Amino acid sequence: MGRNIVFGGFFQRDIYNSYAINFRAPYLFGKKTGLALSYQDLTTREPVFLNEGVADYKYNNASYEAVGLYEFNFNHRIEAGLNYFTETYNYIEGATNDVVPQNLKVKKLLYKLIYEYNDVENYYQYVDGFKSVFNFQYVTTTDNTLPEFLIGFNDFVYYKRVGQKGNWANRLRLGVASNNDSPFAPFAVDNNLNIRGVGNIIDRGTAAIVLNTEYRHTLYEKNWFVLQGNVFVDGGSWRNPGGDLGDFAESQNIRVYPGLGLRFIHKRIFNTVFRIDYGYGVTEDSTNGFVFGIGQYF
Repeated sequence: MGRNIVFGGFFQRDIYNSYAINFRAPYLFGKKTGLALSYQDLTTREPVFLNEGVADYKYNNASYEAVGLYEFNFNHRIEAGLNYFTETYNYIEGATNDVVPQNLKVKKLLYKLIYEYNDVENYYQYVDGFKSVFNFQYVTTTDNTLPEFLIGFNDFVYYKRVGQKGNWANRLRLGVASNNDSPFAPFAVDNNLNIRGVGNIIDRGTAAIVLNTEYRHTLYEKNWFVLQGNVFVDGGSWRNPGGDLGDFAESQNIRVYPGLGLRFIHKRIFNTVFRIDYGYGVTEDSTNGFVFGIGQYF
């Protein structure tokens, strides 16, 4: 309708069924002010890291969110809103701890603020420019087992065109949260979030420094289709729950994963990208593996 309204959702099968529905109308109340609404019911199998070892839990997050949107100008925008959600943890197998319950259901309220500066230009599969996204959240809870906490992180993203067919892309994430000594720490080391090839949630922390850099090159282009290749290095380190900033330098917390990937791109439908990446760890106790996804990694 020419107003940049987005309405959609997803279904996910990852051992368990998950789904979401969302509505976003950035100019609903005028030329600068809008609203975003969403509902999500996400169920996954999550590892929880205890001193005795790793425990697997069935995790469910059912959430309702309402966010106000305001656009200062073409480059600057802000979001502020509330997310009311219920977290449920049910023990499946693995290590146990007398302090950590095997079944837990907690209602939470999340206050969020997002500020984005965006000076990125898109030309089909090529991007050029700088973007910074700051995300701050305050989470309250009804159960002391999962204490309330503050969390803030900033993504600095820089893109540079290289010749006619190349693109250099970089993302630096700096994040910190309340340093609670809890196995349910908010920053996760995960394939789909920050380090390609590392595995699905292999560790958690209360602060993070992550750098992703990759070079993308168009291998084939004809009409609506583009085949793009990329070479990347993902690296990062985390602060242990209840730890200190010295944890960033500990070898067991540092992950470095170089790798290669392919992108299958439909030029005429915006951001229609199917990606395959293979990451190979070169640091202590590393793994390797493929990561599949929709859209560029960052």
